[in-house]
Amino acid sequence: MAALVAAGLLAGLFYAYACSVLPGLARGDDRTFVEAMRGINTAIVNPVFMLTFLGAPILAGVLVFLHWGSRSLPWVIAGFVCLVVTLVITGALNIPLNDALETGGNDYAAVRARFETAWVRWNVLRALLSTAGFGFLVTAALTRRA
Repeated sequence: MAALVAAGLLAGLFYAYACSVLPGLARGDDRTFVEAMRGINTAIVNPVFMLTFLGAPILAGVLVFLHWGSRSLPWVIAGFVCLVVTLVITGALNIPLNDALETGGNDYAAVRARFETAWVRWNVLRALLSTAGFGFLVTAALTRRA
């Protein structure tokens, strides 16, 4: 249950960014966009988020061992892989973009131009992967119950 909740929360977070936060910020001027994202990037690094962000793939990994030999194992592995790839994309792509945004100075148009398109693209992929991971874990739970 904890793996499902964590994966669902993670998928919902990336979904919310994809369909509301970033489209809303895109309507603002360059300074508003950059300063808002800088604030969001600072605020999101907190214990609740980190527990969910790291907890979802860790708990899914634990499920791999708990479901070993069961018919739900392929679904659990698929969910685990999707959640790990989400974590890797964040660490390898989104966080470096966040860091560059933070240190990019006050030429807001240039900072935004280097950040927005790439960050949005990788976030959409995170939303899709984390949603798939959640879906696979739900399928595993339903398969196990059947």
